[in-house]
Amino acid sequence: MFPLQRGRRLRTNESIRSLVRETSLSPSDFMFPMFIAEGENVQVEIPSMPGIFRRSVDLTVKEVQELFALGIRAVNIYVKVDEKLKDNAGTEAWNPNGLMQNAIRAIKTACPEMIVMPDVALDPYSIYGHDGIITNGDVENDATNDALVKMAVSHAEAGADFVAPSDMMDGRVLRLRQGLDAAGFHNVGIMSYSAKYASAFYGPFRDALDSAPKEADVVVPKDKKTYQMDYANRIEAIKEALWDVEEGADMVMVKPGIAYLDIVREVKNAVNVPVTVYHVSGEYAMIKAAAERGWLDNDKIMMEQLMCIKRAGASLISTYFAKEAAILLNK
Repeated sequence: MFPLQRGRRLRTNESIRSLVRETSLSPSDFMFPMFIAEGENVQVEIPSMPGIFRRSVDLTVKEVQELFALGIRAVNIYVKVDEKLKDNAGTEAWNPNGLMQNAIRAIKTACPEMIVMPDVALDPYSIYGHDGIITNGDVENDATNDALVKMAVSHAEAGADFVAPSDMMDGRVLRLRQGLDAAGFHNVGIMSYSAKYASAFYGPFRDALDSAPKEADVVVPKDKKTYQMDYANRIEAIKEALWDVEEGADMVMVKPGIAYLDIVREVKNAVNVPVTVYHVSGEYAMIKAAAERGWLDNDKIMMEQLMCIKRAGASLISTYFAKEAAILLNK
């Protein structure tokens, strides 16, 4: 009781505050999402994500080596697929010489200790921009799972450490675990996007990969709400995460991040595996836009948001700020 207890004693100066700080950040808390394009010596900035680029494999490898030197130990990779290679079944997704597979091999050759987690979903490969195969106007769950297994095994053959299914099909974690094990990849992990919400915060990401749902000459869902989660729901997120753990997920993910910290804490309390949080493109873009206008301090807001995500229960944060934050922390 006051005056015997004075909370301000523990806030007197930075040295005391650092002694009693409950949460800390380090570069190894971050995973960097990377966009990969065809070609050589290609680097194209994404207009809605200042400072983030689509890079060809050769430049991606150089960036990965810089990230590793900063203390970042994981990358989550996505590919921008040529329109000519897209179809409804996403068959390019398991091409052993595809862009994703070549990128995985190149990264693991140049930087073997970097943990590579390629995205497993069909939307970059789909003519319709959906995460699965369209049949009779909807995404066909089980046929999509069969395709995702082929995709994941091809990633494992290329050298992936984890596969990261972001599709939100029912039962896909179990099918992936069975498929990887049957192919001899018992030690390749699964980081499942377990609580992935149908969020408007993904807009810049879809610009980066051209992966938004498209108009078509057949009936297709206009959005991804039949498989991504309703953002009004909380209990459903816990259920999805628990199911994924039961099916064999080694890590679960909550996506988006800052707007869903209540879900992060709920999932963290419910599961016994590491929880990853995706600090998504829209959350990044908002900070960059406000900072460009002088309305917010980029570095201060960046570090506060990352700390809040960690405090909420994240074991790993997938964030476009990873490199910036690591440089700041290393200072």
